[in-house]
Amino acid sequence: MAASADGFDLVLLDGRVIDPESGLDAVRDVAVADGRIAAVGTSLTAKGGIDVAGQVVTAGFIDLHSHVSDLGGLRLQALDGVTTALELEAGVTPVAQAYDRAAKQGRPINYGFAASWALARMEAVAGLPPDASLGAFMARISEPAWQRPAEPGQVSALLARLAADLAEGALGIGVLLGYAPATSPAEYQRVAGLAAAAGVPTFTHARDLIEMVPATLADGAEEIVRAAAETGAHMHYCHVNSTSQRHIDRVLDLVARAQAAGSRVTTEAYPYGSGMTGIGAAFLAPERLGERGLSPSSLTYARTGERVASAARLRELRQADPGGLAIIDLLREDDPADRALLMRSLTFPGAVVASDAMPVTWTAPPADPLAWPLPPTAITHPRTAGTFSRALRLLTTEGRLSLAQVLAKCSLEPARLLQDRVPVLRRKGRVRVGADADLVVFDPAAITDRASYRHSTRPSAGIRHVLVNGAFVVKEGSIVPDARPGRPVRAEPR
Repeated sequence: MAASADGFDLVLLDGRVIDPESGLDAVRDVAVADGRIAAVGTSLTAKGGIDVAGQVVTAGFIDLHSHVSDLGGLRLQALDGVTTALELEAGVTPVAQAYDRAAKQGRPINYGFAASWALARMEAVAGLPPDASLGAFMARISEPAWQRPAEPGQVSALLARLAADLAEGALGIGVLLGYAPATSPAEYQRVAGLAAAAGVPTFTHARDLIEMVPATLADGAEEIVRAAAETGAHMHYCHVNSTSQRHIDRVLDLVARAQAAGSRVTTEAYPYGSGMTGIGAAFLAPERLGERGLSPSSLTYARTGERVASAARLRELRQADPGGLAIIDLLREDDPADRALLMRSLTFPGAVVASDAMPVTWTAPPADPLAWPLPPTAITHPRTAGTFSRALRLLTTEGRLSLAQVLAKCSLEPARLLQDRVPVLRRKGRVRVGADADLVVFDPAAITDRASYRHSTRPSAGIRHVLVNGAFVVKEGSIVPDARPGRPVRAEPR
């Protein structure tokens, strides 16, 4: 196919174009105009031609599980090939406030939000004022008032709040059930019923598994698949690797049987053995660590980098800084058996790659939101910077998947998971004419994660260019400082 330069803003020349949807894997040119892919072919010309011979050109990665809103964290994600980062597991409430705030800030990559069951519960059950931010949840993470069983009127109030968010274009309902284990299973069923009626998924951090907490009100995995079967809702099982730990095989078998029976249950995983959350989480109470085979020294408090020395120190940190982030040792990445479990969560049919990316924590002032490169005083979990490049590396080697199969887990399959109610995602995750020009260009021989637990903000290697809506966010391996082309991703309410 030949074309003139007329109407092309840019042409990526002679790259190895991989489109997981069509199966295209060949040397082609990709032309961009007005934020969309205008042509895919050969001998395309434009004044803005860029030689990408030897590089892979593919759809930008869609992260369904990102808690990042700070500029430094979003830049790390862009340098990992992410062009769309969605806050779905925790969600936000009121969701319109979150979309307005993100638009005013300007973001380098696309953004979107689910409604937040946890924040709606804080408002309805505990009487706390609504605030559409992850920070609001983290600040209140340990407060028992919102975790207690809800009265019928309180459940009705939180459902009304969630319904209002869905009417504002929320992408689904995020349910942090594991953070409020006294919640009635009947309440969860009602939330799933609301999602089913609205035609949107729920994104659940599962309740405790029965192997961990025999007295749990419901087994976390069984509760998710039961809700899918009984309500018809699409239930998305968040970070199945971290909540299942060494029970992954049992959980995945349950999910597979539910899928075979016709229920829509989907899963995600990230390629790390450790988790990260607020140190005040209910399941990190000193007296509960044994349920997961943990001890205080299994936790690293991010702000100081300290391994928590004792139950007394853990109680002190939970009291002083309940929302302070802590890395949690769950599966040992250097243990072959644990690593095999982690790989099974990633290679499970239909599982998507999702980062659970965390905000940057500043270990010393000043906390400069515009600082770039990030200084050593800015730290996070390495999954923020390296999830997708690490997944590409591991899944094409240890996982024995083709490059196209792995790319589908990072782009096409996340788009398909949401596109029934989110029209814009029908144009993402693909390299075809008319699709949004959210593109990543990487060196297949060089792409790898560089972030570690010691150096958590090292950007990935091998990413050459990242375009969001046709604009460079990463060019020649470096951040474009003023680029803010990210656009909102919203559902189409019924």
